[in-house]
Amino acid sequence: MKRWMSWGATAAGVWAALLWGAGVAGAAGPSGAAALPAAEVFFQEPTFQQALLSPDGRKVAMLIGAKDKRRRLAVLDLDTLKPAVAADFDGRDVRWHRWVNDQRLVFSLEWEVDTRGRAENGPGLFAVNADGSDYRALMATQRSWVNAPDAGVPLLRGNSFVVNVPGHGLGNDIYVGRAGEVSREKVDYIDVQRLNTRTGRVVDVDVPMHARNWVFGHDGRPLAVRSVKAGLHAWHLRQPDGRWQKGAEFDPVLQSGTALQWQGPDGSLYGVAGHGGMDAVFRFDPVTGRPMGPPLASSPHFDLQPSYIANDKKLLGLRYTVDAEVTQWLDPELQALQADVDKLLPATSNRLSVPRHGDSPWVLVQAVADVQPTLSYVYNRSTRKLARLGSSLPAIDPRQMGQTDFHRIPARDGLPIPTYLTLPPGGGSKLPLVVLVHGGPWVRGGHWQFDPEVQFLASRGYAVLQPEFRGSTGFGRRHFEAGFKQWGLAMQDDVADATRWAVAQGHADPARICIAGASYGGYAVLMGLARDGDLYRCGVNWVGVTDPALLFSSSWSDINEEGKTYTLARMIGDPVAEAPLLKAASALTHAGRIRRPLFMAYGGLDTRVPVEHGQRLLDAVKPHNHDVEWLVYPNEGHGWFKLETRVDFWNRVDRFLARHIGKP
Repeated sequence: MKRWMSWGATAAGVWAALLWGAGVAGAAGPSGAAALPAAEVFFQEPTFQQALLSPDGRKVAMLIGAKDKRRRLAVLDLDTLKPAVAADFDGRDVRWHRWVNDQRLVFSLEWEVDTRGRAENGPGLFAVNADGSDYRALMATQRSWVNAPDAGVPLLRGNSFVVNVPGHGLGNDIYVGRAGEVSREKVDYIDVQRLNTRTGRVVDVDVPMHARNWVFGHDGRPLAVRSVKAGLHAWHLRQPDGRWQKGAEFDPVLQSGTALQWQGPDGSLYGVAGHGGMDAVFRFDPVTGRPMGPPLASSPHFDLQPSYIANDKKLLGLRYTVDAEVTQWLDPELQALQADVDKLLPATSNRLSVPRHGDSPWVLVQAVADVQPTLSYVYNRSTRKLARLGSSLPAIDPRQMGQTDFHRIPARDGLPIPTYLTLPPGGGSKLPLVVLVHGGPWVRGGHWQFDPEVQFLASRGYAVLQPEFRGSTGFGRRHFEAGFKQWGLAMQDDVADATRWAVAQGHADPARICIAGASYGGYAVLMGLARDGDLYRCGVNWVGVTDPALLFSSSWSDINEEGKTYTLARMIGDPVAEAPLLKAASALTHAGRIRRPLFMAYGGLDTRVPVEHGQRLLDAVKPHNHDVEWLVYPNEGHGWFKLETRVDFWNRVDRFLARHIGKP
């Protein structure tokens, strides 16, 4: 590892030197036309990311990338504006970092996999001071070139993982977990240990069996634990005498449960619970674990899953996402500070990070918009000056991006379908449309923020529609449960209804619509072409499920037995008792109706949706559909990890769309 590289001049000059050459310009267009930004511009690794303010507000740690250089951990001292590279490896990228205290950080590296998809070299765990000193390896890795001194005690096993980095109250300590018994079928228990990042020594921590989630109190000790056993969840609260009190069990598939999340400096316990069909933020009784009083924050249309902003004295605010991310400040001075920053940066949504303690005047600002990747700044409250640190994708020109708006569209049965619509630069009507279906499916797909896939398509002149079909999370219990056992049925209808809305509103040309998506989204592509072939002119499926029954039976699947039994069987259909339902939901059953042009791509190392899914569909479709493009990336998994793969894939998508819907 190389450390303590410093430069003179200003912070802006330093970052310019570090990032020199990192941008990728678009190629010149024919006859002097304005060039389209190249795929590399959208899909390269961010050159500046994960900026984190130290607890005392005196430093900013971030990951820095540059052309032909590995991603490094760097720290800027805000009092002197002197930077330092704290961690830099010749053969691996730094992947993740957190502040342990005002001076010390922990970080990990990127995974490496072999040609069989198994971990060849894990991410490890390391600690270092902000100036690059006192560097320690804390977790074993398999490559000797990761040459880090240890503290003379055994390193953590490679299957350990970080549970919590408090950033205050524990000195140099963090919490790590280790699976006690792991197999494809089960994880029986997880040991939790307190790890000193200077000495490497660990101390076992008493937590209940079957623990999967941990909430740590303001004193840094475990306060609440969520256990999972046989599909039932329960919260355990630590009592004043140290005993763990188990609360009522609940089934998260069939009912809304509470989620304890955070304890404030005054001992108040916070989390989310159901309120009017949505998840809202409450204070909780620290003894019973039950919500108290009216919600601290709620929305009639969105589930709130907040992060808690606090200093060492009190809760300062809540940050959560509705149609876009918002911050609800509870402190009047910070409300005024937000207003001041928003005046300086009126075109972006601005996230403020403030010190936990001390009198530092510095605030970290991260600004983002639908057309703008993250820009990082520091703001000085004394001078009221704003200084730019860096951009995650500096080659992106917002003028070449499309604007995104949020809509609610009634499905045929009246259920509102939240939907994001992005129009290309300059807008327009009767545009070629890409319906981009999210994976999961039990996740939230879109947000009002920069999305490289969406903006790549918009930069090529396509409108992009992202429906949050029933079963998507974040929009209330009714919306979530309406998707149960609706693969290929009402979930698919929602996608078609949103598409027809875009046509009726004049946004989309009905003769130029393509459906695209990955994982579950790839499944929706195939079922869309089979069920609504009159609506879509082509489809792009990558790493898509083709037969839900294979999720239960494939020998290559990484889905454990608990997930199959207690989640998939009840949310898709039981593979034995409801075999006809799964057969009807299989794209293989309807392969004879897939006659539109189709592009399919899979990863040879994918264990979530093995390439077997795609191969079976290809064999079923090719006899009657001669316009099928098939591609396997042999060294990729469930999604595209490598830059060269991302660039190659999206350039192929660009050409495929241009052939089929690109011209009037």
